[in-house]
Amino acid sequence: MKTKTCLTCIGTRPEIIKMAPVHKALLRQGHRSLILHTGQHGAVADELYDFFDMRPDYTIDLKRKSSSLAHLTSALLEGVDEGLRALDPDIMLVQGDTTSALAGAMIGYYHDKPVAHIEAGLRTFEREPFPEEKNREIIGRLAHWNFSPTRQARQNLLGEDIHAARIFEVGNTVIDAALWTRERILLATDNPDEMMPSVLSPFLAAVASRRLILVTAHRRENWGQPIRNIARAVGAMLARHGDTCVVWPVHPNAAVRSDVESEVALLSPAVRARICLLPPVGYQTMIRLLMQCDFTLTDSGGIQEEASAFAKPVLIARTSTERQELVQAGGATLVGTDLTTMTQAIDRLLGDARLYRSMQLAVSPFGDGQSGTRIADVISSAQYKDGVWSGADSLAERRAA
Repeated sequence: MKTKTCLTCIGTRPEIIKMAPVHKALLRQGHRSLILHTGQHGAVADELYDFFDMRPDYTIDLKRKSSSLAHLTSALLEGVDEGLRALDPDIMLVQGDTTSALAGAMIGYYHDKPVAHIEAGLRTFEREPFPEEKNREIIGRLAHWNFSPTRQARQNLLGEDIHAARIFEVGNTVIDAALWTRERILLATDNPDEMMPSVLSPFLAAVASRRLILVTAHRRENWGQPIRNIARAVGAMLARHGDTCVVWPVHPNAAVRSDVESEVALLSPAVRARICLLPPVGYQTMIRLLMQCDFTLTDSGGIQEEASAFAKPVLIARTSTERQELVQAGGATLVGTDLTTMTQAIDRLLGDARLYRSMQLAVSPFGDGQSGTRIADVISSAQYKDGVWSGADSLAERRAA
């Protein structure tokens, strides 16, 4: 096996979490695994890089002069281009559907570097999420290797005429990261309360006998009335079910925070005492909350996946999801953002023990925690000869046979 120089282009919180297992697996298999940080999530990114023991080898000085997608895309294209020229990798790796992933895939393609797309094939077949739906379609076309997390994702790619030899069903690396983090939490000798925001530990202690519901909402399409409806549904649940409590890490956007806080302020003091609104929490804290909660109400794709690793039912506050596999497996329900629909779904899950248990027992469709190793295996098998990458394609054909 020839040692390869692999460059991972990442910059957002989910990308760092999901690429950490791949980075570690590549290093274990003897490759140079380099990180190009696109600079989108500052302090949050630094915390995650420290936690996963990853150090960026090149960081883009991302100076935003405009909030437009066109400006962000052009700035990332230029920055990634400079980073790739400086590091000169054999292979470019990108994850998911962000603008940084799109820029990484395009620059890798422009420089004739094979692109590996991790978490390939997710689709809603709708306009939303915007612009992520089109980003991932484009990346799938540019990629030499498409690493799909599920069979459905693989079928989506085949339906777009992506050759089967370029598709590898490996599971989702988010499960690798979640299980690795759970082990660190369970084996930690440090005081776990020190990892949490100062207000969270006493809140959890005070409501220890109640059912804990984790709530998150951040998607742009849910800003405004949908977020207010989510907050109202949560308030209605707390008012009707005295044995429940809520932890809600609120998106930092000022309008989102204002909408959530204004709705919570309308609750009675006794009900309001059972909800803890927080700024965004660190990854370890989020995993700890997922381990501890009874279920989650969320519009986050990552949390849908992570919750499945811990057998926690998910109510998805969206009208569609690119992770239909969890809905089909019975571990999640699409509840939208209509107030009545959400309220009915929450009441049903809280009041029907059989339904709750059936959602708990759904087998996670996102993998077994070995996805990073499978991805590294494919990259290790690839060979470069006479200007053409080979090896991986034949491996895919053998697996598909």
